[in-house]
Amino acid sequence: MSMPANIGAFAAARRPAHRVALSVITPVYNEAGNIGIACEKLFAVLERLPLESEVIAVNDGSQDGSLNELIEQTTRFSHLKVIDLRRNYGQTAAIMAGIDHALGDIIVTIDADLQNDPEDIPALLNKLQQGYDVVSGWRKERQDSPFRRNLVSRVANRVISRISGVPLNDYGCTLKAYRRDILQGMRLYGEMHRFIPVYASWMGAKIVELPVSHHPRRIGHSKYRLERIFKVVLDLIVVKFLDRHFVKPIYVFGGFAVFSFLLCTISTLYMLYLKIFEGLSFILTPLPLVSAMTFLVGFLSLLMGLLAEMLVRTYFESQHRAAYLVRDLINFGEAA
Repeated sequence: MSMPANIGAFAAARRPAHRVALSVITPVYNEAGNIGIACEKLFAVLERLPLESEVIAVNDGSQDGSLNELIEQTTRFSHLKVIDLRRNYGQTAAIMAGIDHALGDIIVTIDADLQNDPEDIPALLNKLQQGYDVVSGWRKERQDSPFRRNLVSRVANRVISRISGVPLNDYGCTLKAYRRDILQGMRLYGEMHRFIPVYASWMGAKIVELPVSHHPRRIGHSKYRLERIFKVVLDLIVVKFLDRHFVKPIYVFGGFAVFSFLLCTISTLYMLYLKIFEGLSFILTPLPLVSAMTFLVGFLSLLMGLLAEMLVRTYFESQHRAAYLVRDLINFGEAA
């Protein structure tokens, strides 16, 4: 793929010497067989760009010698930096670690398994140059299992798009490009790296999706398991909650409390009606228990809402803590 001519415009926007124009972040987990080839292909593309760049490989607790392979590659490529996490925290935490240590004005994320193609990076940067803040890769011709990966992914992407209001065809594609200011202050947990475009949309970012190449895995095996779907669904619920009610959680808990108190009132009035007008004893119906339970649930929901309000205020007034612990920083220099 040839380099788009207008990518050179990014070079004029470079920051001082301690900054770079482009940071490429790649999470690594048991990819020892792919690392050498991935680095060669990635740096071959970056060397053609008129940008000062760095590559940050985040070793996410690999057990197969990936760390040693990464350290060896730093002797070949001076702009390769390695973050070694203490254990396997997951892809989201690995990407978050890379973002926290990146020096680039533009940040690109890419998998290390050779299924994403580094040759697509110039096209992503070209889209950013056109005024977009987030460019999300779309594996239009996905080379994965038709049912276990492709079909399930299509369904999940439609559900996420419908609930989040951000229409993307492929939330799960790691190959994405961001302007740094969009990621400032963003904290990711669980499987939420795929929801970065949703977070960005809250900030008014311009988002575009770009078809990218996707290659079948030739070395190693996929880390994707079907149980991740349930994790993504739960994370989506969290994202939707954060979108609507993070600042005022009392609206959620208080609303449920009002609903419970309403049920309590209705059941109590009906219980009294049966007693007064029908002569039916309280103990002959489950209504006393229903009234007591709904009142208790409503009262507890109200207290939880107040507690959530205090926690939110504590969150905004306290220092943020990362979702990972770094064991070592390799080849970062004194500036890190």
